[in-house]
Amino acid sequence: MGLLDTVRRWWNMLFQKEALEEFDVEPVTSQEMDIVIDKCMNIYQDRPYWLSDKHDIRTIGFGKVLCEETARLTTLAIHVTIDGSPRAKWLNEQIEKRYFKFREWVEYGCAAGTFIVKPNGTGIDFLLPNSFKIVDSDDDGNITGIIFIDTYTVSTAFSRKYYTKFEYHRINSDTGEYLISNRAYVSTSDNDKGKPVPLEETKWAGLEADVSLMTQNGKPLERMLFGVFRTPQANNTEINSPLGLPIYKNVVEELKNLDIAYSRNSEEIKDSRRIILIGDELLNTAGVPIEQRKVGRTVEGLPHYAKTVFGGKGDNPFYEEINPELNTDTRIKGINNELSFIGWKVGYSSGYFVFDQKTGMVTATQVESDDRRTIQLIKDCRDKLEDCIDGLIYALNVFADLYELAPVGPYEVTYDFGDITYSREEDRARWWQYVIQGKVPAWMYYQKFEGMSEEEAKAMIAEAKADQESPKLFGEE
Repeated sequence: MGLLDTVRRWWNMLFQKEALEEFDVEPVTSQEMDIVIDKCMNIYQDRPYWLSDKHDIRTIGFGKVLCEETARLTTLAIHVTIDGSPRAKWLNEQIEKRYFKFREWVEYGCAAGTFIVKPNGTGIDFLLPNSFKIVDSDDDGNITGIIFIDTYTVSTAFSRKYYTKFEYHRINSDTGEYLISNRAYVSTSDNDKGKPVPLEETKWAGLEADVSLMTQNGKPLERMLFGVFRTPQANNTEINSPLGLPIYKNVVEELKNLDIAYSRNSEEIKDSRRIILIGDELLNTAGVPIEQRKVGRTVEGLPHYAKTVFGGKGDNPFYEEINPELNTDTRIKGINNELSFIGWKVGYSSGYFVFDQKTGMVTATQVESDDRRTIQLIKDCRDKLEDCIDGLIYALNVFADLYELAPVGPYEVTYDFGDITYSREEDRARWWQYVIQGKVPAWMYYQKFEGMSEEEAKAMIAEAKADQESPKLFGEE
């Protein structure tokens, strides 16, 4: 299914309602939560409700900037290692194929508040809240019942068919069995699920209509067969909701004010060009007496900033230059205040986002002290991402058992992330001190910071040492 399939099907409540009716269940999330996510996704896609051509209010898309920066820091230098057996090697290969998707996944998840990744037999599905409906959860807000909605279209020269699949995951509370039910439909309209169709006649051929799963020793599965990413902040729209909040849900008004402030500043700059008002008597054609000039005539060849004023007197010709004074400094200060407040409410340190680029050198220690709030936000997001990937790996492991995709064996997962306070220059200086103090060999420094191989670094050091030890021209003095 396409990531953002089409706008008209983003919140297609008809399909969600029909999915619930198919399995006779009710959602545990509210319509209010749906509205919040819809509003925030519109902000992310640069369609906030406050856009106005009439009042010249545009958007700078700062909602996306917040999601993009959070995803960038969260996935900075991420590396996932799975080892321990041939099964672990196979799992590691599946995750490695998705490395370049992690940042994209987290960015969309920050915008929608939640995303789910799950195996589909041939690959991995990435799902936002428009593609699933939660129907059961435990006291901790963990999902225990969910319906996934998938669609695709087949077009020919004469017709177009719309296929829909409802996939219901839940746990049998009596037996502990993990149950999956798949139902497929085909329609000639994109607003109707249509009539039932066998799975074998769709792209989902190979899936069973109903599946019951237990572990090999007859015990219930440890978790649901998908990974869930939720933003770390508590949901104040729906208490104990299994859904996360879009990261900027609580700064919507501030984002609106920021767009208005930016639009007003841009409008002022646009209207600030120099204007020269020139009396028509100063523009009289050479050789033509002033009393014979044509009042109201159009003067050709004037620059765009020069305007003609008619009706002046010859003994007192009219001329005036207008240079509007800009309030740019004041407006930028206000914009920076909005940016700082937005960033702080989202979870970033005060002043993390500014309109002007920061100047001056800042040490890593200062960054760590000043950005402690930012560091905590990113750590929380990384913890959520780890839990999501853990869920995906567990589901892949179960699928490997079901379809005999790799030999059975244990696996261990290790996560590694980049340090967001890292300073290469400080690291370089620290390592050089290690060399001077004799704590590390010099070749390691050259390998780490000069891009040399171990052999090249050692050869260079040996050559330099040989030059130093060679006899002087006139001997030692």
